[in-house]
Amino acid sequence: MKWHNALKDYKSYLRIERGLSQNTLQNYSLDIQKLIHWCEEHSVAKSPLTISEKEIQQFIYHIGKTMNPRSQSRIISGLRGFFNYLVFEEYRKANPLELIESPKIGRKLPDTLSTQEIDQLIAAIDLGSPQGERNRAMLETLYACGLRVSELIHLKISDLFFEEGVIKVTGKGDKERFVPIGKNTIKYITIYRNEIRVHQKPKPTAIDTLFLNRRGNGLTRAMVFTIVKNLAEKAGLKKSISPHTFRHSFATHLLENGADLRAIQQMLGHESITTTEIYTHVETSYLTQVMEKYHPRK
Repeated sequence: MKWHNALKDYKSYLRIERGLSQNTLQNYSLDIQKLIHWCEEHSVAKSPLTISEKEIQQFIYHIGKTMNPRSQSRIISGLRGFFNYLVFEEYRKANPLELIESPKIGRKLPDTLSTQEIDQLIAAIDLGSPQGERNRAMLETLYACGLRVSELIHLKISDLFFEEGVIKVTGKGDKERFVPIGKNTIKYITIYRNEIRVHQKPKPTAIDTLFLNRRGNGLTRAMVFTIVKNLAEKAGLKKSISPHTFRHSFATHLLENGADLRAIQQMLGHESITTTEIYTHVETSYLTQVMEKYHPRK
């Protein structure tokens, strides 16, 4: 079995059997392609069925020269899944990464914004331009509903259930969930739809897409990242901010104000409560700051 064929079969398995998104498939594919490229570069004439732990160790040593432990750990995890698939399909008898340990990494807490910083970002939007009303509605939706950027750009008009106070969100693996939406966010989306979007001519593939670019197509992930980055610079915020920062802030602020972790898990669309629990560490950090600031014996 050649590398190309094995990778193609694995991606089909992840898409059909595991229901993973295209972005996740792309990330897994890139990790495996790094190993394939290394084999070609170092004349390692091994197939996915014959490559051994020794060659895998050499590859990991190679990437360790230029990659941080977190990136190394992600690649090792991706390769382990790939070879587990080959064992599961009985192409191999054993996984060459079975005894290879991932580098130790500290748990990275997500960056968050304060409510004041979110207000600063939104205040930096130029509402005099048609894109301004769209951008305000987008950022308000990201923060108010805790969406992933991929969920935001694929949000449809038919997903809006304003009378019920919810929106339908299609998350990873095409799993759907209903997320509450506040009155202010409903107001900004309605302004955008009635005053801006109504004057655009959507492309046939984007007729039901909520947020459009100037040409009537849906937005890309890169465009939303650029919008957020430019607004952060304009607002004078020194933090490294991405659309995901709004999602982290959504969860953190809910937890700080006493929201139940299970409810936050459902709204974020996390499959496991363990993923949501990272925000308890953020909240502990916040509580420490409060104690140091206000306790008389600090």
